[in-house]
Amino acid sequence: MKDEKIISTIISRDEGMLAYVMEKYAKLLWKISASILINASSTQDVEECVADVFIYLWQHPEKYNPDHAKLSSWLSVIARSKAIDRYRQIRRNREFPLEEMLTESLEHAEIPAVNGEAERLLSCMEELPGTERELMMRRYYYDQKPSEIALALEMSRKQVENRLYYVKQKLKKMMEQ
Repeated sequence: MKDEKIISTIISRDEGMLAYVMEKYAKLLWKISASILINASSTQDVEECVADVFIYLWQHPEKYNPDHAKLSSWLSVIARSKAIDRYRQIRRNREFPLEEMLTESLEHAEIPAVNGEAERLLSCMEELPGTERELMMRRYYYDQKPSEIALALEMSRKQVENRLYYVKQKLKKMMEQ
């Protein structure tokens, strides 16, 4: 069935056509959403993301332009956008205060020499500007990959890698003082 016909039928509020579109494109949208949300969320988040795409289609079918893209491509872009938004929301909800996390880590340090060095590291980390501190926490505390950090902070992967290198050098100098 042609994309124009599908959209015109959805515009006329035919729920059967929406069910047809859901059946036809659900797997594709699931793969796109899951590829973005794989390390950050649950299966339920992926399902909700895909459902949001179909809700968007039902509420705004007139926004599709068959001259610009195929319906599958348009839905894929919407799925990607919704998955990225959900990823950012999940990451924001998981953030913890830096001092609380590091203090908890320090409480478990048993060797006095390590504890003193950890306290010095905490002190140096607190002196870092917010973005630099967040980069270090995401990479070395949460063990996020540079690509995940880039997505969360709206930076390129290369920018994240370069900033991490710079901040590590800065911390090293701070620790030596």
